[in-house]
Amino acid sequence: MPTQKELLACRLCPRLVDHREKIAENPRKSFSEWDYWGKPVPLFGDLAARIVFVGLAPAAHGANRTGRMFTGDRSGDFLFAALYRTGFANQPESTSRTDGLTLTDVAITAPVRCAPPANKPTKKEIDNCSPYLSADLKRLKKKKVFLCLGKIAHDSLLRYYNSLGFEFPLSRFPFAHGGHHTLPEGLQHLDSYHVSQQNTFTGRLTPAMFDSVLINARRLAETT
Repeated sequence: MPTQKELLACRLCPRLVDHREKIAENPRKSFSEWDYWGKPVPLFGDLAARIVFVGLAPAAHGANRTGRMFTGDRSGDFLFAALYRTGFANQPESTSRTDGLTLTDVAITAPVRCAPPANKPTKKEIDNCSPYLSADLKRLKKKKVFLCLGKIAHDSLLRYYNSLGFEFPLSRFPFAHGGHHTLPEGLQHLDSYHVSQQNTFTGRLTPAMFDSVLINARRLAETT
């Protein structure tokens, strides 16, 4: 099982390494005083969590800058505000690794740990990163519910279970907002649209819709 030290040193995907480091060397003017993280981004949250969020990948000027999942971008603004409203976070904002944010009963991981150009990782890059996702899922011993943000997260989680010898054909278990599947050992798999601006700014995913998914995740964690 890969260690966090191995994750932070990973250079398996030349395109992603080049992109994350170029962004770090040439920050946005508004972040010119930041020392960008510019490395793969590790798991964040409560290691005793019953609810595990599976995202997509770090944003170029979000987690690639701050070094923490969903921290410092509009997606994180939406996500952490919702976690605060529903009692999973101690504050509604996340701006840096040292801002005091703590999560309760929630951990956040992703199938890709380096910022991809245009937020679109290739299948090879997802495959290269899969051991790190697997390692996170194995570390989280008390998990009961997965909440997948978007189709890549959904597919990556099912591929993880298929790699363990189970059968979850993607054609039979399609992604759908509000979707719910039962996994081995009674684990529960929920889906939501990703919390990206593309969804939240257009009204495809509203705060009320996302809160409803979070409340369902808590209910399942308490009853599974």
